Amino acid sequence: MKHSVTLLASAAALLVAGSTGFAADIIGEPAVNYCRTVGTSDLVLTDNLVELKDHVVKLMDESVAVANSPEWINSSRPAFVWASEAKVACGMAYGYLKTNYKDEDTLNKCECFHDRMVEYMH
Repeated sequence: MKHSVTLLASAAALLVAGSTGFAADIIGEPAVNYCRTVGTSDLVLTDNLVELKDHVVKLMDESVAVANSPEWINSSRPAFVWASEAKVACGMAYGYLKTNYKDEDTLNKCECFHDRMVEYMH
C-alpha cells in the first residue's frame, strides 16, 4: 500500500513538473501567424453586402463539406481541423452579416481558416 501511494505521488509530481515546464515554454514563444497575409482580408474589403454574404456562405459550405468528409476526417493532414475552424468562423461571420454588420475579426478568421484548409488539401 505504501509503495502504491509513493508511486502515485511520484507520478503526480512528474505530471505537474512536466506541465509547468511546457506552459513556460509556450509563454516564451512568439505568437504564431497562421495566415500568409497579415491584416485585412479580401472579405472585409468587400463593400457589397449581398456579394459578401454569398461569398461567406460559399466558404462556409465548402468548409462544412470537408469537415464532414471521411476522406479528410481520416487523413493525416490537418485539413479537417482547419475546415472545422473555418465553418465556425464563417458561420459566425454570416450571422453578423444577416444583421448587416460586418464583423472584421470573424471575416478575417473565415477567410484565413478556409485558406489554410485549402492549402492542406493540396
